[in-house]
Amino acid sequence: MKIKILKDELIRNIQNVQNIISSKSSLPILSNVLIESEQGSVKLTSTDLDIGISSVFASEVEESGAITVPAKRFSEIVKELPDEDIIINTMKNNSMTIKCGKCFFKILGLPKEDFPKLPEFKKDPHVTIEQSVLKKMLTMTHFSMSRDEARYVLNGALFLFKGNKLTIVTTDGKRLSLVEKEAGREVPDMSIIVPSKTIHELNRVLEDGGEVKITFSENQVKFESGNITIISRLIEGEFPNYEQVIPKEAKEKIIVNREQFLLGVRRAGLLTTQDSQSIKIDILKNRLIISKSNPTVGEAKEEIDIAYKGPEMVVGFNPGYLIDALKVIPKDELEIEIMGPDKPAVMRVEGFYVYLVLPMQLA
Repeated sequence: MKIKILKDELIRNIQNVQNIISSKSSLPILSNVLIESEQGSVKLTSTDLDIGISSVFASEVEESGAITVPAKRFSEIVKELPDEDIIINTMKNNSMTIKCGKCFFKILGLPKEDFPKLPEFKKDPHVTIEQSVLKKMLTMTHFSMSRDEARYVLNGALFLFKGNKLTIVTTDGKRLSLVEKEAGREVPDMSIIVPSKTIHELNRVLEDGGEVKITFSENQVKFESGNITIISRLIEGEFPNYEQVIPKEAKEKIIVNREQFLLGVRRAGLLTTQDSQSIKIDILKNRLIISKSNPTVGEAKEEIDIAYKGPEMVVGFNPGYLIDALKVIPKDELEIEIMGPDKPAVMRVEGFYVYLVLPMQLA
């Protein structure tokens, strides 16, 4: 293999694939990136056996070939090179030379044959959706995925295809996010659970333009967007019946300025500690008081004007759970349904988004 690459182009494509690579893997080959070149293009691939990412880009290819090299070291070398063309050449003993200006490196690699092959997809069902739409859906739901390995089925996002609609649902048992959008042409009704690591990588690489093609097989899914392909194993198991836990729409709603509420929750949250995580919200006629009193830290209180004529109540919440949703809801004026200190609060964007969060006991 002999190729000539622009430094910025190489760095950008290394960044597309290197996030999933662990230097602590028990298999040395999984710490490597696979570099393949043919007919004017270079392809970089990484995998941890659960998820694989490939990034393809144009390059001057004098000689086709392939090699795998330690990803972290390769990336660090490229970043430190001068801003000139980089010439990469592979040798017969699985070593690679890197030349840039007056700089020269030689690093040892492993053969392509040692690198795990990514699954192949043939005539499997697929759907195409705008990248910007899917990115928005993931941005509005990813934070509700569970990090508890004991509840493995919640460590990802449910993708539910029905007719021409895609619904994405995430929950960690304390909150739930649901977003629904039209997803182009109809596909067979199906549901898959995509692991959280894949969701984070997908959300990172999706752009505001173009489309993403989603292809399904029995226990794998493939996302193709622009020059990047992500292939991931699916989580096996039964996702909880989320429809059962979403309450019917309340008659009395709190109408509040989203930005004011977000800032008030953030400020009160500054006084929370590991032992005292909840903030207090007093819901009164046409006003709402957000407060936090912590004997070891101090006290905060803020009043916000609202439109509300329902019963007065006092409720506690984890401020982080409120902030996550308030940051992404695309509305200036927000309707919040709070029906009691022991019932979930619900924020809805009509026909598009539902966020449910359980209250906390006040210390």
